Amino acid sequence: MFRSRSKDEQAATAKVIADQPQQTRDPQAPKGRPTPKRSEAQSQRRSLANSGSKMSRKDATRRQREARRADMARQREALAGGDERYLPARDKGPVRRFARDYVDSRFFVAEFFLPLAVVILVLSMIQAGAMQTYVLLLWMLVILLIVINSVVLGIKLKRQLRKRFPDENLRGVVAYALMRTLQMRRLRLPKPQVKRGERP
Repeated sequence: MFRSRSKDEQAATAKVIADQPQQTRDPQAPKGRPTPKRSEAQSQRRSLANSGSKMSRKDATRRQREARRADMARQREALAGGDERYLPARDKGPVRRFARDYVDSRFFVAEFFLPLAVVILVLSMIQAGAMQTYVLLLWMLVILLIVINSVVLGIKLKRQLRKRFPDENLRGVVAYALMRTLQMRRLRLPKPQVKRGERP
């Protein structure tokens, strides 16, 4: 009973399928070319992506290098001429400018530290009598003068900064000025913009 019903259903299904028109599809019709293998397609995509990224990376590196050179050239000119627009970040601003001018307008023992150190080193090689004792005393005197000079500078500069720039951030400005005193005047960068004795 069940067997005969299933045979009838199978025969009806076969007849419906036979009555439908057979549509054959040309696999090359939509693209006009055979489908490439997956490995070939991946290798082509990878080569195109790599070539494009290499070119763009190379151009970007070259542009960055040229931009860095231009920035460095502008900074060198600004350090020599004092142009605020192109100075490095640590030297920018009216507060740092005032600290530089304050240091450049005065004499400091610390700026003669390197020449004095060379003189003391030469004198220490002389093995005559009490020369070693004198050299040690001279060395201690130089260090003491630098410390006293730096403390006085820090106190006076901080007072002037608070008076002139009450609303500005003064953090690190005194240390910036103290580091400038350790450099000889002609070697300071940015170049001094005031003369000795000329108050900023």
